[in-house]
Amino acid sequence: MRVRNRNLARVLGATGGVALAAALLLWAHLDATAAGMLFLVAVVWFATRAGVWLSLYVALLCALAFNFFFLPPLHTLRLASVHEWIELLVFVLSSVLVGRVAELARRRAKDAEQRRVDVERLYTLGQEMMLQEDAARLTRDLPHLIERCFALETVVLYVRDQDRFFGSIADLPEEMRAELRSVTHGSSAAASTPRGYSVLPLALGIKHIGALAWRPETLSREAATAVGAQVAIAITRALAIETYTRMEAAREGERLRTALIDSLTHELRTPLTGIRAAATTLVQGEGLDEATRHELAVVVDEESARLDKLIGEAVEMAEIDARVVRVNAAPQYARALLDHAVEESRTALAGRRVSVNVEEPDAPAWFDAHLLSRVLRHLIENAACYSPRGSEIALSSRRKDGRLEFSVADHGSGIDSADLPLIFEKFYRGRRGEVPGKGTGMGLAIVRAILEAHGGGIDVETTPGQGSAFRFWVPLVERQPEPAPPVS
Repeated sequence: MRVRNRNLARVLGATGGVALAAALLLWAHLDATAAGMLFLVAVVWFATRAGVWLSLYVALLCALAFNFFFLPPLHTLRLASVHEWIELLVFVLSSVLVGRVAELARRRAKDAEQRRVDVERLYTLGQEMMLQEDAARLTRDLPHLIERCFALETVVLYVRDQDRFFGSIADLPEEMRAELRSVTHGSSAAASTPRGYSVLPLALGIKHIGALAWRPETLSREAATAVGAQVAIAITRALAIETYTRMEAAREGERLRTALIDSLTHELRTPLTGIRAAATTLVQGEGLDEATRHELAVVVDEESARLDKLIGEAVEMAEIDARVVRVNAAPQYARALLDHAVEESRTALAGRRVSVNVEEPDAPAWFDAHLLSRVLRHLIENAACYSPRGSEIALSSRRKDGRLEFSVADHGSGIDSADLPLIFEKFYRGRRGEVPGKGTGMGLAIVRAILEAHGGGIDVETTPGQGSAFRFWVPLVERQPEPAPPVS
């Protein structure tokens, strides 16, 4: 109804415009030649503004007005001679031809403007897709990006390899699903579904990627083809990235398994070799004095302790990887935890001064003392390994921003800046790992995993040559929490 009223208004306006033009020409007393040229200008103007059909209507009105007012006999539609017939025929043909040329120019200008707008929208769409780093998220967000860039009401994307539909429609009708699948498999050409969608198959070369549907049908054929090509490339790239990521994850897992076996083999053989050599010498017993026997016994004892520590850390790591670590929180005091950790690590701390500082008030808090004791033991032994005898290792605790924080600081060699991003990875020992007998590379990985299981975290501040401070925290809970499920 609105379109019909607009067309009627255009026809009435054109009729009124021709009548006014004829009145002005009569008032100016122009001859037939001048009147014909001005009527022709009116036809051209309407053709460039309103389209071919209205320009033909205006050409007809102008021809009738030209005949009625300017060709003898005046004020009739009859023509007096062949000359007048020729003038009228030339005028009509000129009006039609000029109107057609003007309409063609108008359409080309309109198409050029539409192409400019489409190119801008395609550029915006390409930029939006380039900014997406997550391949899975890109595929999920593509329909919304197309909707926003091209001002569409609804866009639906079907990805063949995943057999999944993406779009803003929560419950996609089954006939739409069937249509997109059939278009993707080449069983039907691009068509308009019964619900008014335009459907386009997506292909890259000879490979069918999926299908795209949109509503309303405002995209030009060229723009739709360009969008389809960009979407097909984006989906192919996303699938390739996803496949590559899975392959890299599998390769990384295999590499880690190999590293685990190699590291454990090496670490186990080192103390076993020392134990076996010392035991063999003791068994033979020939020419050994008491001091040598004692020294060999000490070697067996130290290497056995090292082997026991290695096996213990391997078991801890296996528990974490198997997701069997449970947090059993109970009301505990921070000072009691720190004192217990120092007592457990007394052998490792031999020859080093230890200070314990707990910020008051030291009220009870709910945490797993066994888990945090393991964390402190690893950090204290780590600090003792890389700090000189006679230096101080400082332990502290405080409450801040809803967290119970602990710190283990040493005055050792510090951590090289190149090693910092990797020190919490399994088996990573960095520059300091070159020192014989210093650590297994699992301690800090175990620490981080335990703290994550407890809902906490850890960071480190270090100055090479001056020492390091490891700070870790757990949520500060001052009343009994809800029972927690198994976590890793």
